[in-house]
Amino acid sequence: MEKKRKNNKIEARTVVKNTIVYFFMIVWGIMVIFPFYWMIITSLKTYGSYTNELVPKLVAIPATFENYSTAFSAVPLGRYLLNTLVYSVITTFLMVSVTILASFAFARLEFKGKNLVFTLFLSLMMIPSELVIITNYTTIVDWDLRNNIVGLVLPTICAVFYIYLLRENFMMVPDTLYFSSKVDGASDFKYLLKILIPLNRPTIVSITILKFIECWNSYVWPRLVTTDPNKYLVSNGIQLIRENGFGKDNVPAMMAAVVIISIPLVIIYVVFRKYILNGVARGGTKG
Repeated sequence: MEKKRKNNKIEARTVVKNTIVYFFMIVWGIMVIFPFYWMIITSLKTYGSYTNELVPKLVAIPATFENYSTAFSAVPLGRYLLNTLVYSVITTFLMVSVTILASFAFARLEFKGKNLVFTLFLSLMMIPSELVIITNYTTIVDWDLRNNIVGLVLPTICAVFYIYLLRENFMMVPDTLYFSSKVDGASDFKYLLKILIPLNRPTIVSITILKFIECWNSYVWPRLVTTDPNKYLVSNGIQLIRENGFGKDNVPAMMAAVVIISIPLVIIYVVFRKYILNGVARGGTKG
C-alpha cells in the first residue's frame, strides 16, 4: 500500500512537471510564431483599414492580396529576388566546395605543420568581423570590383567555423575505411566523394542551408559594395523601400514584400528540416 502511494506521488510529480514544461513550451512557441503571424495578417489588410485601426486587430477584415501586386509593381522586387538568388547559389556552392576540400585536407591528409596551420586558421575566428569587413572593402575597391558579382562573392566563400565543424565530422569516420580504400586503389579524391561525403551528408546539407540563409539575409557587405540599385539584393532593396519607397507610408504593402522575401527560406526549412536536425545531432556527438 505504501509502495503504491509512493508511486502515485511520483506520477503526480511527473504530471505536474510535464504540464509546466509544456506550458512554457507553448508560450515560447506562440512568442516565436506571433511575429510571422502578424506580418502575414498585416500584409492582407487594406491600407485604409490599417490606418484606421485605433487598436491593432489580429484578423484581416476585409482581406486583400492587392498589397502583393503593389510590392511587385511599385519597385523592382523581382529583380532583387533574382539578384539575391544568383548571389546565394554561387556563394553557397563555392563555400561548400572550399569547406569540403579544406576539411578533408585537415582531417585526413598529412603534411608538415598541419596542426600549426589549423590552429592559426582557427585563430581567425577571434578577429572582429568589423576589421575583416574594412580589409575586404579596401581590397575590393582597389581591385575595382564594386557592383560586381565577384566582389560580392569573393570575401564570403571561406567559413572557418564550417570547416572546423566538418573536419570534426570527417575525423569521426574510422581510419580503417581510409586505409581499406587505399588498398583497393582508390585515390584521396575518390575516397572523399564515395565515402566521406555520403557518410556526412546531413552535416553538409545543414552547412549548405545555413550558408544559403546567411547569404539571403546578408545586408552589411552587399550594402557596402553595391551602389547600383539594379544590383541590389532583397535586404538592401527592402531597406530602400522602407526609407524612400511605399513602405514609408504603406505598411501593409511593405509587409507583403517581406512575406514574399521570407517564403523561400520557409520552404527550404520545411523541406530540409530533417537534414538540419540530423546535422546538428551528428555535430554534437563524437565517437
